[in-house]
Amino acid sequence: MPVAGRDTGAGTGFGPVFEAGAEAMLVLDPARDRIVDANEAAAHLLGHPRAALRDMTASALHPGQVPALIVFTQGVQAKGRWWTHTLTPRHGAGRALSVETVGTLLPDGLVLLTLFDLDERRQRQVDREADRHMRAGLSEWQRMERIFRDIERENQLILRAAGEGIYGVNAEGVTTFVNPAAERMLGWSAADLVGRDMHASVHHTHPDGCHYPHRDCPIYAAFRDGAVHQVDDEVFWRRDGTSFPVEYTSTPIRDRGALVGAVIVFRDISQRREADERLRQALAEVVSLRERLELENAYLKEEIRAGSHHQGIIGRSPAIEAIRRQIDLVAGTDATVLVTGESGTGKELIARAIHEASRRRDRPLIRVNCAAVPRELFESEFFGHARGAFTGALRDRVGRFELADGGTLFLDEVGEIPLDLQGKLLRVLQERSFERVGEERTRAVDVRLVAATNRDLKEEVRRGRFRGDLYFRLNVFPIGATPLRERPEDIPLIAQHMLSGAAHRLGVPEPRLTEGDVRRLLRYGWPGNVRELENMIERGVILAQRGRLRLDLPDLDETGPSEAAADIAASAAPGPRPRSEAERRARDRAEIVEALALCGGKVFGPGGAAELLGLRPTTLASRIRAHGIGRVGQAHASR
Repeated sequence: MPVAGRDTGAGTGFGPVFEAGAEAMLVLDPARDRIVDANEAAAHLLGHPRAALRDMTASALHPGQVPALIVFTQGVQAKGRWWTHTLTPRHGAGRALSVETVGTLLPDGLVLLTLFDLDERRQRQVDREADRHMRAGLSEWQRMERIFRDIERENQLILRAAGEGIYGVNAEGVTTFVNPAAERMLGWSAADLVGRDMHASVHHTHPDGCHYPHRDCPIYAAFRDGAVHQVDDEVFWRRDGTSFPVEYTSTPIRDRGALVGAVIVFRDISQRREADERLRQALAEVVSLRERLELENAYLKEEIRAGSHHQGIIGRSPAIEAIRRQIDLVAGTDATVLVTGESGTGKELIARAIHEASRRRDRPLIRVNCAAVPRELFESEFFGHARGAFTGALRDRVGRFELADGGTLFLDEVGEIPLDLQGKLLRVLQERSFERVGEERTRAVDVRLVAATNRDLKEEVRRGRFRGDLYFRLNVFPIGATPLRERPEDIPLIAQHMLSGAAHRLGVPEPRLTEGDVRRLLRYGWPGNVRELENMIERGVILAQRGRLRLDLPDLDETGPSEAAADIAASAAPGPRPRSEAERRARDRAEIVEALALCGGKVFGPGGAAELLGLRPTTLASRIRAHGIGRVGQAHASR
């Protein structure tokens, strides 16, 4: 979009450094979610023409990452400069890019984003190492060339004492000398070889037995192109007709600038080949074991605890207490659990709590995000594959079921599993055995399954998008994760916990959560549930000033919080004496009775008690029953 004082057309107003910069740069207007300008490097990296980038929003370039993008840009605005590896812009071809994004605050509230391609950075490091090794190798072979030239001309005694086989050929490929080590390895005497075509004598056949033409011989190429040739995958033939693997170097010999032949240094590498093969087999086994240990360690209980923002299920609402009771009931069994609920309600946290309370707690909890697995890789992801099972299968791979053996397998977003794979999943759950892709061996597995979904699987079954038999196999013990808006009394506790965790992770002093902050949090509907609350708190910590949390909540209803929410806020804020549970319940009951009286006992619909209290009708009906409120309220609650 146009910016005052700047031409965002073909002639950019951001200067020649921006225009010709080697790194990808974007100028972003966060307030309007617009990309103001992009240089050629950005167009090349992102796979979009510059004109298209100028017409694009930053959120469109980062699909599904709006919260992270907001946190990042506001961090830049607060700090002046900020960086992250979490943003993954989408390439024009559809793939996600791995970049380091550095943001710098510009005048007029604009933000300069510099994108560093992490894959290209790693490739440059590899190329630099390869160049260093190549340069070291060339200087070493140049040194060897000088040594061998001196040996040929001045020091035959060293030739005879050398442990490597050494022989020389002239420009016609005829042998000129052979040292004793070469005689021993080849079984020929020097007298037998000198004056004969060396290639025809000892180098005439490839390792597979096919003919080796003179024109392809690297030894002869040395005195034709004047280059040093190093080979480590050929064989020399002995006089008795047997062969042995060799490693050799053919170095050209020059006389007053003219190529007159070559000197060949070789060694028998039979023992080394055998040792290498044994080592390769041992390393393959070690790699396989290491891969399994690494994958298991990634899901060890302690690692999961350390990596989680929550040490447990936080809250004291009736909904949370009901979930805790359900966890206690099912954790001690091996029953399959289906956790349902909206995105961000903590379904994975419930799965972890079930695992931690079970007898399998000493084995790992293995999580699979079914929505993130490519369709063609589901079977390999679940069951593993054997080496060579398909293109790119360079080694055996352990699947998630095998990793979870003895532990718990958590299938997040289970409704995303392709229909044709659901039958195989059902078979594993019923028979407790599977085969890796490309392998006939049947492996037994002992896995406790917890699945989660934000879809209505019963409706998916009705529409033919989910197998009914698999649904009934998963739905043995259902647990519903309650949305955050239906348990507002938990918001202060969760917010305070997240505030402490965010301050610790970011390495900043912990801001205060005031009563006013709590009231604002309670007034918001939280469509993104706990995940949205977490992002909001982290952004508030980043923007905090002088110990005061800055909550950038969306526009709220100006009528203010309901009396129940205000009461929750007051009880959550610091004070000289927190209200007891009995007092809270008595106050809650009195408010419901008063609301019912004002509404003539009406619970649902416009002008009902639920609308007056700012609660969902079903939530209010549940509280009426819990408090044992009289018949008028019960009658209306049952409608």
